[in-house]
Amino acid sequence: MKILRTEAGFTLLEGMIATVILSVGVIAMTAMQGIALTRNVDSTELTQATNLASEILERIQYNRRNVTAYANMDTANPCVLPAIQLMAQGDCLQWRAMMTTQGASGISQASILTGVRGVVTVTPVVTTPPLNQSTVSVVVTWTGRSMGATAATPRRVTLNTTIAPE
Repeated sequence: MKILRTEAGFTLLEGMIATVILSVGVIAMTAMQGIALTRNVDSTELTQATNLASEILERIQYNRRNVTAYANMDTANPCVLPAIQLMAQGDCLQWRAMMTTQGASGISQASILTGVRGVVTVTPVVTTPPLNQSTVSVVVTWTGRSMGATAATPRRVTLNTTIAPE
């Protein structure tokens, strides 16, 4: 007895469908890889900017008796602080150097950030009775990498804290 085969070409159709499903999966994985790379660069930049902002906050906290000497510090301008406060002057110079020059390893701490700028503002906290506290705000701005976008985007990190002298 002879068996009729009516499934001719079924294997070819099955193979084509499997190829389409596999192709869609590979394309989706490629797109995810690009997004992951972009997010990795963004997080690296954010980490670097946060480290630069926390660096100067720690220096101000260490020299908290003279917190007002750090008012209006801007790394885009030369460090001109009160002459009597040498520690604040040195902190400003070192923070500015971290953003602009290369370290001992030959790599700048902020080398991954383009157009980086740091600004410190100090505002006295008014309380009754006066507690001699100040609110310190550190803003680090930079131009983020475009990573395939049409233009680089401006980014910023702001850290705020209240500092009281000893």
